[in-house]
Order: sequence, then C-alpha cells, then structure tokens
Amino acid sequence: MKLNGIGAVVSGGASGLGEATTRLLVERGARVAIADVNDDKAQALAGDVGDSAIAVHCDVTAEDEVEAAVAAAVEAFGSIRFAVGCAGVGWPEKIVSKKGPHQLLPFETVVRVNLIGMFNFLRFAGAAMNENEPDEQGERGAAVMTASIAAYDGQVGQVAYSASKGGIAGMTLPAARDLSSRGVRVCTIAPGLFDTPLLAALPEEQRAALGATIPFPPRLGLPAEYAQLAVHIAENTMLNGEVIRLDGALRMAPR
Repeated sequence: MKLNGIGAVVSGGASGLGEATTRLLVERGARVAIADVNDDKAQALAGDVGDSAIAVHCDVTAEDEVEAAVAAAVEAFGSIRFAVGCAGVGWPEKIVSKKGPHQLLPFETVVRVNLIGMFNFLRFAGAAMNENEPDEQGERGAAVMTASIAAYDGQVGQVAYSASKGGIAGMTLPAARDLSSRGVRVCTIAPGLFDTPLLAALPEEQRAALGATIPFPPRLGLPAEYAQLAVHIAENTMLNGEVIRLDGALRMAPR
C-alpha cells in the first residue's frame, strides 16, 4: 500500500504509540483521523501536525462513537485504507490476594476496552475499507491491532491485561481470513516494554532497570519504533494474519 494521500484512522491516536503512529503517517503523506477519548490532546496533536489530521472523539467501547469516528474519517478524506488500533488500559491485581478474590469489574473493564474495543474498531474500519475500490494488487485496506507480549508472558497480577491482549492475538488470524476475500489485511503488533505515558510515571531509576531486562537493545522501546513497524505493515502487502512481537527478545519473568 502506498501511504501518500490515503485516509487513515488511529484509535488512541493522541498519545503514546498512537501519537507516534499518527505523526509518522502524516510524515509519509497520509491524512489521519485521531480517534481518542482525550479531546484536548487529540485537538492539540491535530493542530501540531497540520492540515493532514483531524481529531474525532472516540470511546472504543461505545459502538455509536466508533461508528461515528470512522464515518467522520471517511467523510473528511473520501475513504480510509489504513487503521491502527492503539487504545487500551491496564489493571494490576492477583486472582486472589489478602483482599480476597480479584474484583470482577476491573477485569470486565479491561476486557471491554482492550478486546471488545479493538473488535469494535476493527469491524467498523473493515466495513469502511470494504467499500473501497481495490488497488492494482486487489487491496482495499489494512488494519493493525495492538496486543502485548503479556498475551504470551503474562506476569503476576496481569491476568486481566493478559487475557485481553491474548484475545487480540487470537483474533488476528480469523480476522485476516474473514477479510481476505475483500482484499483487507489484518496484523497485530505485540510490544514489549515501551516508553509510553504508562511507564513515564515511574522514577527514572526504575525505568532504566526495566529497560536493562531487555536482551538487546537494553532499553525501553520507543513509540517511534512501534510506528515504524505499523507503517511497514501497511506498505508490505504480504504481511497478513500475523502477530509480530516487538520486544528486543524479551521474555517476561513471572515478576
């Protein structure tokens, strides 16, 4: 897929991995709808990158908001051919602790945002791409979902997060197969430890210690490195139905 001139939509696009992806897509000539619950950040980023981006409010758990965000992108750009899902949350809690059994509501919330929200985003973006005219390779679009290495190496207290991200990993191949007849590709990126707003709150010493656990490079991943892979997936038509670990060979220990 050639990115120059296409329409794209990025959920969770106002910060972290999503912001980096938005910026790189604009650099490559794409027009991007920044779909995020944080309207102020989305508007600020859209203003920062220029006329090639718009901000649209979007809670991925709300069906009508996701549908409206995708529709706004199509209206603004004529069509969308690339979608990247970066919206997500986490919750640390053991199945059983001194406080008793794991609370049900946080588990449901994490699964609803991360897994059901990703499915919401994929189905509406996929439906919009289905309306496109195929390019010379028969392609109508591509989507990238975001999982985590916690889908495979979940640590103590990550049962909710790991379950939600494991669901995304498991959804990747059947989603790609579902959409293959329409020329729409689906891949997932499973990042390791990345320098996102979630880790930014930690002391620098703790951040450095986390980065040192990565075999190579021994540092936290950069959001720009996630963005580079997302963009490569768009540009490489043979990438389809794959979950790609982006983790510097890290395999998470239990704690």
